[in-house]
Amino acid sequence: MSSLETINWINEQFKNTNELVQKNLEYENKHILLFYIKSLINSEMLQKLIIKPFFEMSSEEQFNLYLQALPQFQEVQSKEQVHLEIMNGNILIVIQNKFYLLDFKLAKNDKVNSTSVETTIHGSQLALSDNLMTNINVIRSNYHQASLSVEYFVKGEVNQHKVAVIYDKEKVKNDVLDIIRKRLQKVDKQLITSTTQLGNLINDSRFSLFPQMIMTERPDRIVYNLAGGKVILLVDGNPQSIATPVVFFDFMTTMEDNYHTLFISLFLKILRYAGLFLSLLLPALYVGVTSFTPELFRTELALTVAGSRVGVPFSSFIEVLFMLFFMELLLEASIRLPKAVSATATTVGGLILGTAVTEASLASNIMVIIVSAVAISTFVIPVNEMAFSIRVVRLLLIIITSVFGLAGLVLGFFVLIMYLVNLDSFGETYLKIYTLSKNRKTTEEKT
Repeated sequence: MSSLETINWINEQFKNTNELVQKNLEYENKHILLFYIKSLINSEMLQKLIIKPFFEMSSEEQFNLYLQALPQFQEVQSKEQVHLEIMNGNILIVIQNKFYLLDFKLAKNDKVNSTSVETTIHGSQLALSDNLMTNINVIRSNYHQASLSVEYFVKGEVNQHKVAVIYDKEKVKNDVLDIIRKRLQKVDKQLITSTTQLGNLINDSRFSLFPQMIMTERPDRIVYNLAGGKVILLVDGNPQSIATPVVFFDFMTTMEDNYHTLFISLFLKILRYAGLFLSLLLPALYVGVTSFTPELFRTELALTVAGSRVGVPFSSFIEVLFMLFFMELLLEASIRLPKAVSATATTVGGLILGTAVTEASLASNIMVIIVSAVAISTFVIPVNEMAFSIRVVRLLLIIITSVFGLAGLVLGFFVLIMYLVNLDSFGETYLKIYTLSKNRKTTEEKT
């Protein structure tokens, strides 16, 4: 196709917008044609690196060689690439019937953020930014291996966001990488706005109760996962990444475990798993014991529980559901309210609700204690996706226990274990346990 036909095709593609600038520069025996969208490009770079050198250089051939030497330079492979790159902030230059692209994108979102979701006391407080290239720069600055590879895909028919797949060639499992590539190619969505949305689209187990990818905003956790052979996915315009494949125990690990001594890290892990089991089993255990087998309590404790429930018109099942329902409402309210009032509103609301409920005899004092303990235990789980899953499973266990008693709770817990055993994340067993000896053996085999 001739240069004139290509120019006409470009004008045809942008006929519905007045944003496209077509600038024709002529001086002495030199002539170039520029296409760009003014709101997307850096005007200072355009003036400094293109317009000023054009009028200073003596010949068109010299200017052509100068353009090819610029680090932002890339050749045009197809018309579709031209359309996409202009929309991404590139400048198309037509010189001597040749088409070149220069990346002069004006980036207003390239500043790195501070951690807001995965906060830690020790270690880096650096988080990802909204700019894809900045995120890759941060990752490469912390992972100094020549085997680190980045593959790019364009997804979303409307916004056409760039997706980066990052992995270490020497440590990644090729089977997992092939699965991710195939599923990315099958993604057919009009709009891709976040990394987690993309993760849901490439996940075959969409109706799974537990997440098969782990979301993180921390570069140090990304580096940790890359060193473990995981694949990282980033979407331009989103400050979170997802890592896969994962196991259940990845969701119970924080980066601070690497910053403490062995005994302190072990103590904190025990606290997390204790909180996990409390938030999962305590409400159902309360329903099972009070409604079916109160003889499991000591006499004094059984009388205390019975005395606290005097005047409560509901069964323990309705009582638990009632309190957990309002606890979930408070959690959602704390997320949706403005930051300036969210903490105060939810704290005051919880105190008033707990006091009013017990004074009105709609719930027992012990029930308020149990709900508070469950809420605190849920917050101990480091990753929000796993905390959401535990909240759903907790409700299912309460329903089963209300029908079958403690036997139903035990049966439901075993069914949960069986479900996790049969679950996988991109071919990796979900309850797989990594040991030091296995890691050493794998390293020796690759060496």
